[in-house]
Amino acid sequence: MGQPRSPKPVKLVMSVITAREDLVEGILADLKGTYGETDFVGPWMVFDFTDYYRPEMGPDLKRRILAFERLIAPETLPSVKHRTNRIEEDYANRGRRRVNIDPGYLSGEHVILATTKAYAHRPYLRDGIYADLTLIYHGKSYRSLDWTYPDYRQPETIRIFNAIRRTYLSQLSGRPEAGTRRGSGGCGTSGPDHLEESTPV
Repeated sequence: MGQPRSPKPVKLVMSVITAREDLVEGILADLKGTYGETDFVGPWMVFDFTDYYRPEMGPDLKRRILAFERLIAPETLPSVKHRTNRIEEDYANRGRRRVNIDPGYLSGEHVILATTKAYAHRPYLRDGIYADLTLIYHGKSYRSLDWTYPDYRQPETIRIFNAIRRTYLSQLSGRPEAGTRRGSGGCGTSGPDHLEESTPV
């Protein structure tokens, strides 16, 4: 008989999509006030994979991926989703969102996103939140699945999550990753996937 064990802590990650880059500094401050310092802030990437957000948030959308230094318990993900929803509402204008924040977590095995939308591959968590299995780690890299959103399939996105994973594993082992500067936006500097584009906040 298997013995229940508590899961390892996981790495909190978020995707921030907006056409208003000037809002991000305040949003980051709000997020850090709740979840602590970031240890990765990715480069701005053009977000043109869907027109879903365009009527509400306008054209010329961009995305940035964040990771937080402090690890979390995976079962807290629904609470994180509710918190980021409130931040979206705080920054809305006349009922229209100006930013979309998608929280999730990264473990050694996969990347999970929180969503309010049920579907066949999304098991229910609690409080109206479902888990979207977005990427799995196999063969020394995260890999997409049949249902993975196109933006999460992109090589640059996969490269970012592989780099964040290296930082996460070094945290679990208690050994600082070579070249990592705590709280500086660095995300590991060893190996072929070195991300020089990460920027401090």
